[in-house]
Amino acid sequence: QAQLVESGGGLVQAGGSLRLSCAASGIIFRIYTMAWYRQAPGKQRELVARITYGGTTFYAESVKGRFTISRDNAKNMVDLQMNSLSPEDTAVYYCNANKNWPSRADYWGQGTQVAVSS
Repeated sequence: QAQLVESGGGLVQAGGSLRLSCAASGIIFRIYTMAWYRQAPGKQRELVARITYGGTTFYAESVKGRFTISRDNAKNMVDLQMNSLSPEDTAVYYCNANKNWPSRADYWGQGTQVAVSS
């Protein structure tokens, strides 16, 4: 059974840093594209960063240059290093695992809260 467990959220002052981690189990981690999404109160869930099985990364414009996504296929983990945080980054952050071949699969973690105070 697939399971994604996020950790590392918390409260930080503006300008500070946090590192989120997502531990995956029950999937062949190395073939999945891993991503971090976030959802702020009253807003839709949005893609923050994505890393393919080959290591190609994509970042939302709002976090480019501040956030870094990385993965460790040996440990089945994906991290999100967040620097220069602002109150606009306050949201629940979700880990996502996705693949389309040989069959489609899409899994979500339970989310971890990130709050940035001004």
